[in-house]
Amino acid sequence: MQYSTIIFDFGGVITSSPFEAFNRMEQQRGIPKDSVRRINSTNPDGNAWALFERAEIDAAQFDMLFANEAAMLNINLRGSDVLACLAGDIRPAMVHALDLLKDKGFTLGCITNNIPSGSGGLKGSGMAISDEKAAAVSDVMARFDHIIESSKAGIRKPDPRIYRMSCEALSVAPEQCIYLDDLGINCKPAAALGMAAIKVTSGEQALSDLAEYLQIPELIA
Repeated sequence: MQYSTIIFDFGGVITSSPFEAFNRMEQQRGIPKDSVRRINSTNPDGNAWALFERAEIDAAQFDMLFANEAAMLNINLRGSDVLACLAGDIRPAMVHALDLLKDKGFTLGCITNNIPSGSGGLKGSGMAISDEKAAAVSDVMARFDHIIESSKAGIRKPDPRIYRMSCEALSVAPEQCIYLDDLGINCKPAAALGMAAIKVTSGEQALSDLAEYLQIPELIA
């Protein structure tokens, strides 16, 4: 297959995984590991997290609704505590890969589930806490030919429509695309449409798999 387009998730792919930060916070607070993941996997299309990523509620409502959902699972945790963990660190090797792919003529897309910019002190499309991080995120985002943000589109992964929207915007068939995401549930619809899907467990693994698909060893920094 001749791939022409690479579509990336942002958090957990271009940046370090927020789940790592969630686990650190859980440990610090004496909350069972993966509590945030457990809360977010309960009623995944209609819970506070889903509503917030579709911009159907604001930060104050998310804080309250998330706390209520946590309490139903006997977990003491507010939504605002979770938002404070969202800003991951940009992976330099992934940025290098974006530049290399761009130089080689590949089209680059991004599909990200995010929250509205400015929520809970977040800046830069809901993915950065400080002005410095917001500027760094904006710099990376400028490399993509097209970006779909759930908080602006009003739909979120794993809704198959969001992958079709990306293909239409980039004027490409799914079979010409490689999609990278750190969540398997988000990779499945991409694969079902015909994309080659890479589940990201680390930056190194992602680039190794991508290099194999494209036969570009230089991607492995």
